Amino acid sequence: MIQIITKYFPDLTPNQIQQFEKLHELYAYWNERINVISRKDIELLYERHVLHSLGIAKVMKFKANTSVLDVGTGGGFPGIPLAILFPEANFTLVDSIGKKIKVVNEVAQAIQLSNVKAFHQRAEEVNQKFHFVVSRAVTEFPVFYNWVRNKFQNQQFNDLPNGILYLKGGDLQEEFGKYYEKAKFYDLKDFFEEEFFETKKVVYYKV
Repeated sequence: MIQIITKYFPDLTPNQIQQFEKLHELYAYWNERINVISRKDIELLYERHVLHSLGIAKVMKFKANTSVLDVGTGGGFPGIPLAILFPEANFTLVDSIGKKIKVVNEVAQAIQLSNVKAFHQRAEEVNQKFHFVVSRAVTEFPVFYNWVRNKFQNQQFNDLPNGILYLKGGDLQEEFGKYYEKAKFYDLKDFFEEEFFETKKVVYYKV
């Protein structure tokens, strides 16, 4: 199952491979106790959750000391896979459901992921500022933008200017409304050949 990750990310270190490998067992264990992803998706964890999260990495490679906020992380997506891939960046994961954050913390601890902090918080309650905000389709974009628009640092040092990286599917023109013209859309089918990614996108929005 891990092969779907190494196929698209062939330069992983042995430690990163080991961390990714442990995710299935950990999420299977915690999902029995606290439902963080749908039961049928556990067998498709690497494709539908881990690789989908890593779609962001095909658009943006976070440099060392980049701070990233993952809003509505659920069980840790996209934050945990991105934190494994970019060990020198710092990730803050928040979700309004406390038991999901418990899973995030348990998983991060089990794979010794030292660049992740997770908090039971709504986006509006976060007081820090970040270089990037990531998320996986937690709500419609105009609503999401209002949650996070004040959460960005002025300091810039990545290949893309600071902004939002949003995983979303389907036809987005209507949803994005006035934000559509300024947003940049990347089709995940250009990076991943699996059918699941046919309509999935990474949206980049410069703030």
